Amino acid sequence: MGMTSVDPDRIRDNPQERQRGPVLLRGDQVSPGTTDQRLLDQRGPSDWVHADPWRVLRIQSEFVEGFGLLSEVPTAVSVFGSARTKPDDPTYKATERLGAALAKAGYAVITGGGPGAMEAANKGAQQAGGLSIGLGIELPFEQQLNDWVDLGINFRYFFVRKTMFVKYAQAFVIMPGGFGTLDELFEAVTLVQTGKITRFPIVLYGTEYWGGLVDWIRSTLMAEGKISPGDDELLHLTDDIDEAVQLIVDSQRKSAGNEA
Repeated sequence: MGMTSVDPDRIRDNPQERQRGPVLLRGDQVSPGTTDQRLLDQRGPSDWVHADPWRVLRIQSEFVEGFGLLSEVPTAVSVFGSARTKPDDPTYKATERLGAALAKAGYAVITGGGPGAMEAANKGAQQAGGLSIGLGIELPFEQQLNDWVDLGINFRYFFVRKTMFVKYAQAFVIMPGGFGTLDELFEAVTLVQTGKITRFPIVLYGTEYWGGLVDWIRSTLMAEGKISPGDDELLHLTDDIDEAVQLIVDSQRKSAGNEA
């Protein structure tokens, strides 16, 4: 299958075309902003408030669509990383190898469905014969699901999409990324720390990239008592694709043994 890369460095605010959840709008059907913006922005006329109860039905439908699509997905791993990662970047190649290694180990690969590292993970998984899943999101600029997604859905609301990433994955692998990647990382580690999800490996790939963050967590958060001793061990730092996959496999085996 071919591959289409989207350059996120260039704002693609095309007034003639917009993706709204699973719906494609063109021409005069395009409206400014996103669904999330309209939900969270409390400014505007008071009649906006009266529309909120109806928004609940749309939110409910997103959960139903997501659960319905993903309920029969096999054991999966969510992979996160920057949409800005270029195909000639070593991180892109590493993420592609990760997607393939996960597929060969029997895991479906879930990403945000976009370009960059997400595309690389989907590509690696698909080319290795695994199931490649993309969970897209409505953004102010156009971003279609990449061409390496076998099973995909576009969400309007970030919090619905985040639920799917966690609910249908047995682990997270965090490749080098920006604010969105950090958001997913810290949400996942918070859920594990608070016991909302259990036996959930979180692997940080790239010791040079993530090492400073892990050092700060230990030297500042832990040193000042903002987290408990051992919380830093919820994050596994590695530069080895095989080690990353083995950590996930071992965790799943341990979980299965404890439940037996």
